[in-house]
Amino acid sequence: MSGQVQHILIGSPIRQDYEVLEKFLTSLRQLQLEGLELSYFFVNDNNDPRASELLIAFGESMGERALIQDAGRQDTYIRNETTHYWNDALIWRVAEFKNMMIQHALTLECDYLFLIDSDVLIHPQTLQHLVAAQKGIVSEIFWTRWQPDSAPQPQVWLRDQYTQWEQRPGEQLDDAQILERYEQFINRMWEPGLYEVGGLGACTLISREALLKGVNFRFMHNLSFWGEDRHFCIRAAALDIPLFVDTHYPAYHIYRATDLAGADQFLQNTSGLKSNLTSTLGAQDIDNEAPLTVVSPETHVTIIQPEKPRPARKRPSLTLSMVVKNEADRYLREALEAHVAYIDQAVIIDDGSSDNTLEVCLHALRSVPVRLIRNGESRFHNEVELRKQQWRETLEVQPEWILNLDADEIFENRFAEDIDAMLNRTDVDVFCFRLYDFWDRTHYREDAFWQSHLHYRPFLIRYREDFEYQWKETPQHCGRLPANIFELPHVLSPLRLKHLGWANVVHRMEKQLRYMQLDPEGRYGWKEQYDSILDEHPNVVEWKEVDD
Repeated sequence: MSGQVQHILIGSPIRQDYEVLEKFLTSLRQLQLEGLELSYFFVNDNNDPRASELLIAFGESMGERALIQDAGRQDTYIRNETTHYWNDALIWRVAEFKNMMIQHALTLECDYLFLIDSDVLIHPQTLQHLVAAQKGIVSEIFWTRWQPDSAPQPQVWLRDQYTQWEQRPGEQLDDAQILERYEQFINRMWEPGLYEVGGLGACTLISREALLKGVNFRFMHNLSFWGEDRHFCIRAAALDIPLFVDTHYPAYHIYRATDLAGADQFLQNTSGLKSNLTSTLGAQDIDNEAPLTVVSPETHVTIIQPEKPRPARKRPSLTLSMVVKNEADRYLREALEAHVAYIDQAVIIDDGSSDNTLEVCLHALRSVPVRLIRNGESRFHNEVELRKQQWRETLEVQPEWILNLDADEIFENRFAEDIDAMLNRTDVDVFCFRLYDFWDRTHYREDAFWQSHLHYRPFLIRYREDFEYQWKETPQHCGRLPANIFELPHVLSPLRLKHLGWANVVHRMEKQLRYMQLDPEGRYGWKEQYDSILDEHPNVVEWKEVDD
């Protein structure tokens, strides 16, 4: 997102139960607003006087930024614990309200219009994130059980009315092929990312450029599809405006009264400090054990399980083990989104972060089980104790193979292709790799002080219950794995590991200062290397990917 403040009109036609509306408005109040200016246009279509009073009070609290317009006549709208019952009159009445919001956004010269249903709760960072996507039309995903006993489905589709599988024009598919492709689409929607789709709605950011091109919710007389969102999406496609769904910050849909408890949990997890825990997963996707005191009263463990487990792989399981601290604005998201493709579970120690590092972790890892350990105070000043804690916590998930990486380390692309064969080997317990210190995004450093890529270090290890692991007992530079693992069968892998932690000059300055504070005499490291971190003209070498 650019430095310019983005003006967003939030619009919603509202006929809602008081309890649901209260949670919806609370969700809006929790939005993070840095770089944003918000206005509101709500159509008050409530038949519950308490809900109308609540909505009007919200509008008054926002002053001139909010427009609350009375809907006038009432139509019958029925919903129960099974489903919601819509008819054509209701649908096109709502479409009319949404078109009014489009016109109001154009009149105000807003940069974006955000249309959201009043039973959808969003994560505080949703608007900032969607604006940063820089798409003409993009929705944040949410999941709904359209029938009480059905599997959850996203509010986006690929084509036609609600087709959620790929099918080329004229292609004939049998039931088994349809099921396979449907599962592929659903699994992709569970992965954090930004995906082009054919249809969307209910939680959608529309740019001014798209509005000026003419997107709207008017009925298309030569189209038989039901629902105003279908007509909107087809018109957008006809105007050559692609549609996207973002899956990093899933919203929460209160489709039934039974969803209210989960809504409370979602709001709790996304408010204040607790937004650093499980805010983007949705309460129905989380299995939180009671916090367990570990080592000190300020350390807690949380277990988070995805609602839809991944299919079992035909090889031993791989556990990612990582220590993080204040990594949200660095390389953590990029690294985790690379690792999640091949890991089976993760153990994350947050060593006293004060930013939204935990949110980034859980966004990226939402498709795998996560054991999350939170240290109230950082232990990095005594790294060996931190690494021992990381090892103990990793063993709690009964790992077969452990991949121990830092938050700024990413393997080259070939790793994802080769990892299964590596894990299936029975003659090796430790794989060692060369680590390249990047000085920008395309070059690594190579000189007398920076030669890590000339050496092999262990990052991937099979856990052996019958082996007695021993540690190097030094406060700094103790190693992230036990010191005696080379007694186990090990090999040198040709695969390369990219270390991005030095690739930004500001980050280099921060790390140099930290090393000088923790080890000013270079007792546990290399003083001359510390001093060389801020060299103005270091020798760098261009990185080249190895062809497959």
